[in-house]
Formats: sequence, C-alpha cells, structure tokens
Amino acid sequence: MNKILIIEDDADINAIIAEALTKAGYSCTQAFSGTEALLYLDKENYALAVMDLMLPGVSGEKLLPKLKEKQQIPVIVVSAKDSLDSKVNLLTEGAEDYLTKPFELEELIARVGVQVRRFAKEYNTESNLLKYKNLVLNLDTFTAEINGTEIILTRQEFKILELFMSHPNKVYAKQDIYDYAWDDIYVGEDKTINVHISNIRKKIKMVTEEEYIETVWGIGFRLVK
Repeated sequence: MNKILIIEDDADINAIIAEALTKAGYSCTQAFSGTEALLYLDKENYALAVMDLMLPGVSGEKLLPKLKEKQQIPVIVVSAKDSLDSKVNLLTEGAEDYLTKPFELEELIARVGVQVRRFAKEYNTESNLLKYKNLVLNLDTFTAEINGTEIILTRQEFKILELFMSHPNKVYAKQDIYDYAWDDIYVGEDKTINVHISNIRKKIKMVTEEEYIETVWGIGFRLVK
C-alpha cells in the first residue's frame, strides 16, 4: 500500500485529506508541522507528500528542499496562496503539482494518483541507481560518478558507498561497514575502514569540493547532510 505524508497544520483539513486518501486506498501519516514531517521522513519511506505552505516552525517553502533531500518523492502543494509567482516558484523549486485552497477532494485524489503512478514508473526504470546529491551509483555496472565524471572505486569502496546511500540518514558503525563490504568478521583494532573511507574522500575530492562522508565521533560514519 502506498504511503502518503500529509503536512498540514489545520487539524480539520488534515483529517479530511487523510480520510479521503485512506478511502482511496492509501496509507496516510499526518504531520502538523515541518519539523514533525522531517522526523517521519527519517523513519518511513513515502510514495508522495501533500504539503501546505503556511506551517509553524519550518515554512513549506523552506521544507520543500529539506524534504527532497531526505526522499526523492513527488510533492503536491496545497495552499491558500494563489498568486502565479507562488505557484511558479514552488514548481521551479521541485514541487510536482500545486492545488489552491479551497479544492475538491476528488481532484486531489486524482492528482495524487497521477503522481504516484508517474513516480513508480520512473523508480522502476532507475531502480538500479542510487543517488545522493550529485553522486550516482549504478548497481548493474558497479560504476560511480559525480556530475557526470566517473570515479574509479575498488569493490569495497563501492560497497561502502552503496551501504551509506541505501539509508542516507543512518550512522554506520565500523562493524556494520565491515560486515557489509567485506562479508567477514570485523576485528576491532583493524584500520581498514579508516583507510577505505579516506580513499573514498580523496577520490571524491578530485572531482568536487563538496564533502560526502562525515565522521560521527565515537560511533562511525554517515553521509554529510
């Protein structure tokens, strides 16, 4: 069942949207602020988000890029802001669709269906790719590139990035990394992980100044947020 994240601070409108989408066959998670939505995005994978703009804490305009960074899912903006500039700006920034309040529930359900189907089709054609920022891993050819420039990786370096990019927000301990990339028993004093992480960083730095891996002291490593 496709999961939909509803981000709307008006409890009544949130409930109405959730009820309509649930009846249409979707599973809904209700968030009432941008901050709450970001927490849910760290815990669950969603097929689509329906988002208001006038949110407490983090506004919809500021939330959109943060949301897209966490999960590359379609976003339908539902807002009382009806100016052409607002619509153009949000669509330019990455929203897939824009509905002006008040709206008909039937239209929202139809638009949700269109975006979910479109995204599922794109995902299936690119399911062999892992993407994070400008870094792309091709799981079929075992190649990596940043901004179109290929990075030559060893098998273990590729597997380390594959692990990190599968769950971009997770912190991985050295034992987790070793178990995945080497399929062997980890020896605590071994410096292998540090060396391989260092090599990956050097190879990435040859292509871009942007950092991709950060050290979480006392725990392990993860992708830079």
